[in-house]
Amino acid sequence: MADPAATPKATDQTGSAGAEVDFYASLPLQSDFAALVAEDSFAPVPDDWLVGTADIVASTDVIARGGYKTVNMIGASVVAALSNALEGRPFAFVFGGDGASFAVPGADRQVARQTLAALRCWAEEEFAIPLRAALIPVTEIRAAGADLRLARFSPAPGMDYAMFAGGGLAWAEARMKDGAFAVDPAAPGARPDLDGLSCRWSNLRAQNGLILSLVVQQAPDADPAGFRDVAAQIVEIAAHLARGGHPIPPTGPRVRWPPAGLGLEARATHGTTPTGLRKARLLVSHLMIWVLMRSGLRLPRFDPRHYAARVSANADFRKFDDGLKMTLDCDAATRDRITAVLETGAAAGFIRYGLFEQDEALVTCFVPSVTREDHVHFVDGAAGGYTRAALQLKSR
Repeated sequence: MADPAATPKATDQTGSAGAEVDFYASLPLQSDFAALVAEDSFAPVPDDWLVGTADIVASTDVIARGGYKTVNMIGASVVAALSNALEGRPFAFVFGGDGASFAVPGADRQVARQTLAALRCWAEEEFAIPLRAALIPVTEIRAAGADLRLARFSPAPGMDYAMFAGGGLAWAEARMKDGAFAVDPAAPGARPDLDGLSCRWSNLRAQNGLILSLVVQQAPDADPAGFRDVAAQIVEIAAHLARGGHPIPPTGPRVRWPPAGLGLEARATHGTTPTGLRKARLLVSHLMIWVLMRSGLRLPRFDPRHYAARVSANADFRKFDDGLKMTLDCDAATRDRITAVLETGAAAGFIRYGLFEQDEALVTCFVPSVTREDHVHFVDGAAGGYTRAALQLKSR
């Protein structure tokens, strides 16, 4: 874990590859989410870095067919595949529901390109779902007048997530959708390494009335201070909810056997193994986990109750990625307070926003090892979540 007092090497934008790799690891860890609203919480990335981004084409069509769990699985696969390709080295990423984005040093260009290419081939061949992807130099982002800045938010000891600011990520995603900087699919049969990707937890019913998916972005050419003020108000309102609106109970989500997402996990991760055989192996391994979870029995290197609690502690239910995104378990009164703040901010020209309500949240996981503390758990609304909320941005 990085030293919280370390000084980011953001100013060394033309240094060696080693210095660039160290940049993200040396960013100070921040445990106060509200503090991320401040402009000086983020450090500019080195010039010789790249932004990678990928998302599902026409994801709303997949959602309409009841496939949002599949959408989330493919979105999370971007993180899992690149993490495995980088052999577990920490890197900056953000999950967006129907896709994901990341930033890596220029030295990782080839690895990132090959990973995105394999993901495009896999999504099309395994699920008949087209995935688009792009790899964009940070110099192109800055030449267009945007920036890319990073911070590290640590929700629990030993775990952290990248937070993005500066407008560069949004610019990169827009350019990807325009077809620029595209990464072509790999040759037929190519498969990314998705070891550790899973979706075994049961969906989480709202405990306070509803699951609210929230997306807030700075309006084009608006005063950044106006966006920060709106974001600060929303974060403050959410802070008054039980556990800040966290959708996962402190003891972790429920596990059932057989889990609802097992077939999807088998399809996503079977690689060269037949899907049926992969599913059979997953059934056996998950039965063991289910027994341990139900009984509370501990193994020498695995405490099931501690692991389930860490799923909650590690969960990525709020983030900054050129805007504010939150998945909140909240009541109608809190939703109305949030909506009022957003409407005022939009009327003032500071922000664009989208809201989407549903009854449940879902969790998609990347777990390199159950014996480590840094397993990753992405939280989203179960009926469309961030994707459905983001669609409203176009109409405001």
